[in-house]
Amino acid sequence: MPDQYGLFINGKWVETQDKANVKNKYTGEVYAEVSKAGEKDVEEAIHSAHHAYKHTDLSPYERYKILNKVSELLQVRKEELAQNITSEAGKPIKQARTEIDRATQTFELAAEEAKRIHGEGVPVEAAPGSENRMAFTLKVPVGVVGAISPFNFPVNLVAHKIAPAIAAGNTVVLKPASATPISSLKLAELFEEAGLPAGFLNVVVGSGSTVGNQMMKDKRINLYTFTGSAEVGLKLKQNTGLNKLILELGNNSPVIVDEEADIDLAAKTLAQKSFAYAGQVCISVQRIYVHDSVMKEFREKLLDAIKDLHVGDPFDDKTDVGPMISEDEAERVEEWIQEAKGQGAEVLFGGQREGALFEPTVLANTDHNMKVVCEELFAPVVTLMSFSNFEECLNEVNNSDYGLQGGIFTKNVDKAFKAARKVEVGGFMINDASQYRVDLMPYGGVKNSGWGKEGPKYSIDEMTEERLIVMNLQN
Repeated sequence: MPDQYGLFINGKWVETQDKANVKNKYTGEVYAEVSKAGEKDVEEAIHSAHHAYKHTDLSPYERYKILNKVSELLQVRKEELAQNITSEAGKPIKQARTEIDRATQTFELAAEEAKRIHGEGVPVEAAPGSENRMAFTLKVPVGVVGAISPFNFPVNLVAHKIAPAIAAGNTVVLKPASATPISSLKLAELFEEAGLPAGFLNVVVGSGSTVGNQMMKDKRINLYTFTGSAEVGLKLKQNTGLNKLILELGNNSPVIVDEEADIDLAAKTLAQKSFAYAGQVCISVQRIYVHDSVMKEFREKLLDAIKDLHVGDPFDDKTDVGPMISEDEAERVEEWIQEAKGQGAEVLFGGQREGALFEPTVLANTDHNMKVVCEELFAPVVTLMSFSNFEECLNEVNNSDYGLQGGIFTKNVDKAFKAARKVEVGGFMINDASQYRVDLMPYGGVKNSGWGKEGPKYSIDEMTEERLIVMNLQN
């Protein structure tokens, strides 16, 4: 019988009549069953979060202790949590273990930041007529945070939402991705064990059209943090009034391979980082711009490096590329590639699908009119395009609706800095792939890739408000 999971509301586990099956993404078998939230459950979750925020004080040091305890518990239960990620997300087990290690650090970073939240003195006495006044600012929590998380990092991207929120003194209503809800419920177990007061974290499982829409319309939620598609992010923006938003949306990351690049490094790095978790990472490499003079050498070395990748069972420690999140998604990618081939693209490597498994794929002769270039693929596919003029290449790189992260391989410092200044992205990597992220860095995009920053220190800035206090001293 599949494992059973309830919702986590107001510190209690709640069973509902409506259930959803969670499938092993590699075998297709049901391995868990989770309760789905109805309207009353969502209402209770928001009410609990609002009540806890209004009536339960949790000091910065208490927040630190709880978050630090969760960080420790993640390591205690590392293998169990990693195995669950591999089951519900299809992520190769070695990458799932790395995700738990990263989440451990995310909670540790947020715990430390809980003790560092502070305001500053404001010299109002320097203004004529205010000589007897003193002023300072406080950082106060925003209130209830509505968090909507994606499937691709079901532990660490959830950590990036709930850990800073709680560190800042907020309460949370979390809606995890329907495809990968168990990781969030297991995190709730860790918070329960760590002693988080009731109502500070509530986890409600269900579709965006029901749970997400109800959360979006509730005025008791003061800030929304969302990772997902640009389409849904725009809907959130349009329907949440003047509420604060942190939006991490779509992307189609560009990387430039310059004529002065270390070709061995570029080929090896891009082969390793373009296809991790079957390319289902917001900063996966999608567009590779290669100088004409090194294209032949780069192509050969890239393809040689890709041949070393292991594709298959995500529970195998050797596997680098496992299944996509669903067979439907793999079929979509197959359709996009067929469309590109009809427009003149050439498949240099891969292109074959077996169920939800999609081979690492390299496409050449591509251009910006093709979906595989101009839209977000979110798949183990990269496109190669050549350039001869560096300035024109930078213009082509910026010919995108998205701008999360990008990169360049070059030994020329002037070109590296010029690209860093000119490429329209939130983060730019020099001599590395776009898919570089550590959890303490500011992470966020421009254009249709969203706005606001993740990374505990930076999320806490977003999840607090600055309040000015002015004292009129009577001397």
